[in-house]
Amino acid sequence: MTRTSRTARVSRTSRTARVSRTARTARTARTSGMTADAVLPGGLRVRAAHAPGAPLAELRLVIPYARTEPALAAAQELLAACLGTGARDRSGRNVSRQDIADRAADLGAEFSTVVTAESLILSVSVLAPGLPGVLGLLADLLERPRYDEGELALARRRAAAAPRLPAPRVRLRRAALAHGFGPHPLTAEAGGTAPLLDVVSLRAEDLHALHARAVVPGGSSLVVLADEEPDAVLRAVGERLAAWAGGPSGLTLPSFAHPEPRPGRVRLTDGSGRGAGPEDEAGHDGDGGGQALVLSVGPAVPTADARHAPFHLAQLALGGYASARLAQRVRDRHGLAYAVSAGLRETGAGSWLEIACAGAPGRADRLADEISGCLRELAAEGPSPREVERARAYATGFTRFALATRAEEASALAGFTAVGLEADWLEEYRARLADVTAAEVAEAAASHLDPDRMVTATYEPRPAAPAPSAGRPAAPAPSRRPEPVSVPGPGPAPAALRRHPSDDLRHQKGALR
Repeated sequence: MTRTSRTARVSRTSRTARVSRTARTARTARTSGMTADAVLPGGLRVRAAHAPGAPLAELRLVIPYARTEPALAAAQELLAACLGTGARDRSGRNVSRQDIADRAADLGAEFSTVVTAESLILSVSVLAPGLPGVLGLLADLLERPRYDEGELALARRRAAAAPRLPAPRVRLRRAALAHGFGPHPLTAEAGGTAPLLDVVSLRAEDLHALHARAVVPGGSSLVVLADEEPDAVLRAVGERLAAWAGGPSGLTLPSFAHPEPRPGRVRLTDGSGRGAGPEDEAGHDGDGGGQALVLSVGPAVPTADARHAPFHLAQLALGGYASARLAQRVRDRHGLAYAVSAGLRETGAGSWLEIACAGAPGRADRLADEISGCLRELAAEGPSPREVERARAYATGFTRFALATRAEEASALAGFTAVGLEADWLEEYRARLADVTAAEVAEAAASHLDPDRMVTATYEPRPAAPAPSAGRPAAPAPSRRPEPVSVPGPGPAPAALRRHPSDDLRHQKGALR
């Protein structure tokens, strides 16, 4: 199975075990049909959704996988790379990577894996008639994995070739979160990819031990979107995953020490002359450009909170789309930034507003001042009625666009399931957006967009020394050391995580091969 990292979780009775009588089963109306929810005896939460006429079935399995224990980092890295490269079938026969690929091809299935800061996500698209077969294949991979030394050696070589140091954009986010929320796995300075020595020293038995602990139904959730009655899907899942047991693993992010960020200023510099370039489509920082970066982190309203809709509209009016107020100010009016965004970040640790800008070197402080000025105006005056209506139209349209395909709908349902939201949450949210008043948006802006409640982090790349003129010796390099990173507040947390999900999204799709 291919692996990654861009963004949901059975008793040892017989394989025909039915859904436990203690499981909660419910039906709720959805635009595309019905859903049924159940908790299997082993702790797996299952949500089956009816998609009439869909030629493909979509599955999303979300397993807690946060890097909260430094000693497990190397094994977690390799397990994610090797999961799905081998298994044993029900008869005990070894199944190779090629066998799995052939089986997936016969079923018309495509597998992918994604690793985020808190989850290991297995995604499957399969031709509708192949759903029972895919559930059987999934059971083999989950219950009887086989980590072959040859596959492990290949994963080690790939790990050795991967960058081991975090990019400036990653370091900036860690510094801002560390100052704002205190020591935490998401803020750990040493929380990058596991040390190479640790990775190369791992053996197959280490991955089997981690699999037994972490790849478990307890705390996990599974969403299945298919053109079958939800109750029939629940029965099929129960029959084929009856023997999957274990957990919960405990690999979940703890809450931040502070529910809201502590305000302040953080400065980072780089003596290499290289800054953070534009993110590629996998979420990685590029090497070119030597850009100045600014990241402001402030309080936010969680998605599940009834007060989220007004905050959402205030955030969109600030910087949620290309023509929002902040972009007009720093990009269009002053020409200070190439990229401008403002959005809600939400993990098991907590929720926060994140405002990010990238501009030419030497402009970080000016950008930070303009961001503060824009926030102060919006907090004091609130967005105009026209801004509120534009934000409302954008939010309403985006909620529909986000469910434009079956794959996107399945991923959205998986996200709702993982955090305990109902299947029809998005439908109800559209109605809440329609009811929000301009006064409520202004109140949300005053409460959450005050720059005095934010921590602002800036990054400036140091320019490389100019080349010496022809025929003239180069001046000696200054003996002064590069300026150290200034991170006020508590000391660094133990190493645990590499990156925030949006920055550590190594996502590869494709059939098992």
